[in-house]
Amino acid sequence: MSSSSSFSQSKTFMASQQRFVFFLLSALVVVAITALQSVNAVEYQVINNATGTTGGTRFSNEIGVDYSKQTLISATQFIWQTFQQTNEDQKKSVASVTMIVETMDGVAYASNNEIHVSANYIGSYSGDVKTEITGVLYHEMTHVWQWNGNGQTPSGLIEGIADYVRLKAGYAPSHWVKPGGGDRWDQGYDVTAYFLDYCNSLSNGFVAVLNQRMRTGYNVSLFQELLGRTVDQLWSDYKAKYA
Repeated sequence: MSSSSSFSQSKTFMASQQRFVFFLLSALVVVAITALQSVNAVEYQVINNATGTTGGTRFSNEIGVDYSKQTLISATQFIWQTFQQTNEDQKKSVASVTMIVETMDGVAYASNNEIHVSANYIGSYSGDVKTEITGVLYHEMTHVWQWNGNGQTPSGLIEGIADYVRLKAGYAPSHWVKPGGGDRWDQGYDVTAYFLDYCNSLSNGFVAVLNQRMRTGYNVSLFQELLGRTVDQLWSDYKAKYA
């Protein structure tokens, strides 16, 4: 083969590789733009109804409306990713989400696509309140987007999935139980979150599939159907792992 022929083939190969790279980058840009458009289709609003109180002032000084709004957006993107919801028909139809800081007991709750955060809790929290509230928002935003089995899913599992998202996002606080802790799998919150993390390690994407199956209903047999073991067997294995 002549050197000119080899050079020509090399140029053709390089051109082909460049076209492939361009196609791949273009596809990634389209996916990113589509995801951004989807998130931006939701209207996010943050209201501080506790101005003048200790918690309301601390919210303004250490957290802020802009940061909170961006956290709601980032949490939404992370939740869709965790639930592997790449198509619009896989997601709940939510037009707007409003976060309201107000004087109340407790920490926070989500209802009717509103997230209510306690100014009392913000004011009394002794640690890094910005990081803590970020984790709280990831938890509450999960309630906005998750499926609940048409009301059939036990609350312990609902709260456990929300804390599982918070865990995977890297906002698990130090006061949570350690992996392997708790008395039963559906105890909720951090206990169930760590159990779900164990289940997901057995089959990557388990939590995403579980959430999707809860779109229409719920039965505890989903654990055996998806993982091949009853939830009680899984809980026993999980506890034994950390014994």
